[in-house]
Amino acid sequence: MLKYLIQKEFLQIRRNTFLPRLILLFPVMIMCVLPWVMNQEVKNVVVTVVDNDHSTLSRQLIESIRQSPYFKYGGRQTTYPDALSAIRHGSADIAVVIPRGYSKDHIVGNKETPQVLIAANAVNGTKGSIGSAYLSQIITTHNGNRNVNVNEGTMNEGTKFLPLERWGGASLSGGYRELSLYNPHQDYKLYMIPALLAIVTMLMCGFLPALNIVGEKEAGTIEQMNVTPVKKSTLILSKLIPYWLIALLVITLCLLLSWAVYGITSSGPTLLVYLLALLLSLFFSSFGLIVSNYSNTMQQAIFVMWFFVVILLLLSGLFTPVRSMPSWAYATTYVNPMHHFVSAVRTVFIRGGTLPDILPHLLSLAAISTVAAVWAVGSYRKNSA
Repeated sequence: MLKYLIQKEFLQIRRNTFLPRLILLFPVMIMCVLPWVMNQEVKNVVVTVVDNDHSTLSRQLIESIRQSPYFKYGGRQTTYPDALSAIRHGSADIAVVIPRGYSKDHIVGNKETPQVLIAANAVNGTKGSIGSAYLSQIITTHNGNRNVNVNEGTMNEGTKFLPLERWGGASLSGGYRELSLYNPHQDYKLYMIPALLAIVTMLMCGFLPALNIVGEKEAGTIEQMNVTPVKKSTLILSKLIPYWLIALLVITLCLLLSWAVYGITSSGPTLLVYLLALLLSLFFSSFGLIVSNYSNTMQQAIFVMWFFVVILLLLSGLFTPVRSMPSWAYATTYVNPMHHFVSAVRTVFIRGGTLPDILPHLLSLAAISTVAAVWAVGSYRKNSA
């Protein structure tokens, strides 16, 4: 009986002119487009300079800023208020103020100097803080790894001065060496591809099952299944298995595109990536059926799915470190399957982790998925009355 029910599900998918194309085109678009745009590297930060020293050393510092690939030189301003006005009007992101006597104090070697002021627009906190960090490194290097003093304060709401010492300028006096263990070329695409595997699996194996039963409710075909002697567990399993196979197809396609387009392959066992994908697809396909069981219309099912998917996605640590969250938000990661999948698949894909390295995440993901599958079976009612 299960065999024929699975065959029925695949026939429904094949006869739908839209779904087969979606299943193939969606992962292709995700893998070929998003790794280029989902990049948290801060570039093209517009810097305006107020040079009150007009010396050879100050011109060399300005030229160092202009040559950086992270900045766009926004020209010079006559006074500091003019530079702040440029920030307020959006024509600049950061203002660098070089004081009078900068070159002289640098040559004399006064411990209190040279002083450089960085005023960063922190409306976009990431851009302001990281841009200031890049500038601090350039200025510190230009000053021969000497301490650089700055002033701090507030310009207006959402805009602040960011001190160089906060970003390690003072700690560079003894020199340092940076060693990247698992992503030596600092390629952000390597970090994002495992996350995209999670997004593709979540959307493909979550929304399609969510529209399955509720779609049959609207069409009236579910009543034909309800009058048959098919067990609830058999019926739900027949609707889950096709999406597990679709998940395997989608993950295979994503891994092939990762290798063919970017030359990136998993550092750890690929079988573990498939195992994690199967468990995640089990959860989302089960969760989609749960939503479908409780929904009466496709519109209701879609909105309920979006409600939970956005929350699970944002609290998973896919975009931001979970340790940066408040304690109450961090506690939710223990029951968030997306968090366990993202942490485990990045361990395998990037760090080359093996089964013992991801075992806690694997067991948690398996337990959460099993609970969801049992709930999916228990929530289905053959008699809607």
